[in-house]
Amino acid sequence: MGLDRRGFMKTLGVAGTTLALGKTAFAAGKGKESIEFYGILYDSTRCVGCQTCENSCAEKHGLPAPTEVPEAGVIRKTDESRRTVVNLFKTTKGEVYVKNQCMHCNEPACAAACLTQAMYKTKEGPVIWRGNKCMGCRYCMVSCPFDVPKFEFHSANPKITKCDMCYDRILEGKKPACAENCPAEAITFGTRRELIQEARKRIAAQPDVYSDLIYGEREAGGTGEVYVAQVPPVELGFKTNLQNESYPALSKGFLYAVPSVFVLLPVLLLGIHETTKTNKNHQNEGDENE
Repeated sequence: MGLDRRGFMKTLGVAGTTLALGKTAFAAGKGKESIEFYGILYDSTRCVGCQTCENSCAEKHGLPAPTEVPEAGVIRKTDESRRTVVNLFKTTKGEVYVKNQCMHCNEPACAAACLTQAMYKTKEGPVIWRGNKCMGCRYCMVSCPFDVPKFEFHSANPKITKCDMCYDRILEGKKPACAENCPAEAITFGTRRELIQEARKRIAAQPDVYSDLIYGEREAGGTGEVYVAQVPPVELGFKTNLQNESYPALSKGFLYAVPSVFVLLPVLLLGIHETTKTNKNHQNEGDENE
């Protein structure tokens, strides 16, 4: 996951350009709302907790099959070995299952915080991690309002792991593995616009069944994963204190208020480290040849 000297200089230039562009760069990001992103609608009224989505995800990404089952009062979280989990909540309307994974924000904070564009919002909608660009800073983990990206601390070649909405399958014209295999049809794949319309249609058709709120429609500027449920989000462990404006928008003032040296410092330190390491290796090779 390291960068060579050329890669470092390129990264430094990208970061400097971002600072120079300022408002222009962020204004371009706002245009994403008009793009037909793909997303997923999760309907907890249909979920039976079978964990087929978990097993399908694990098989697709070569991860161990889940051994735990959803249990009320026990919150299972995604980690380096599982990209999606199903939890069980006791609510005012009985027991409710909820699937959790990356929310694939319209304007993701993780991608905005990534200095090398390793965390990347694709034009199709999924937010993916590109290992060949990662410098290991883990800013994506710190910046995510949903606490999703995870780091393989125990790996000799650590990666950042999270749901990528089966991006490779989408490029092939297929559905994500979880959506394709859900036997209860609790997971619907489509364009975000279509999914929002479908969610509103279900709520209007059965107001006694659904809570009148689509989680992810506006939270954090809108997300690719949207939810409808029997009860309000607060009863299902969702964060309800998130702003409706995207989190990258908060950094506009930061770019103008903070001297560029502080923004570029992490990249600068990485470059110094990589260059020093390369020079040391060359010196060692020279000593061996003498």
